[in-house]
Amino acid sequence: MTEDYFKPKYPIREAAKILGISVHTLRMYEREGLILPYQKDTGHRLYSDSDIDRLQCIRTAIREKKISIAGIKSLFSMIPCWQIIHCTEEDRKNCKAYAESKQPCWAYNHINNLCATIECVDCEVYISFQDCSTVKDAIKNIPQS
Repeated sequence: MTEDYFKPKYPIREAAKILGISVHTLRMYEREGLILPYQKDTGHRLYSDSDIDRLQCIRTAIREKKISIAGIKSLFSMIPCWQIIHCTEEDRKNCKAYAESKQPCWAYNHINNLCATIECVDCEVYISFQDCSTVKDAIKNIPQS
């Protein structure tokens, strides 16, 4: 993937048109923590090709696999982020994403742990899961304790 793949370029109306959904639906996906679009200082959202791919994956899960938004959030919450970014035991103690399974790690407000120093949109966890098929592999590969 090129750097251009992650570059914010589509205004919200254009992204909605590409995806065949409403602007309201895009904003709802953002509120639900499924997507982290770039926001300009003016508050206008811009979407990258990477965001479009993530959203197409989400749309396919909803339409074809009949997975609800709550179900998608649950699946994303099972991504072993602590393993991917190599959190310490102390970081895990201070991490709601590790302790709960309510939403993706990138939807939490991280305080007093490694993730507090990382912009979620730039995090390896968020970037690595643009394609939904990789979520299942990540969950299957969690080491058994």
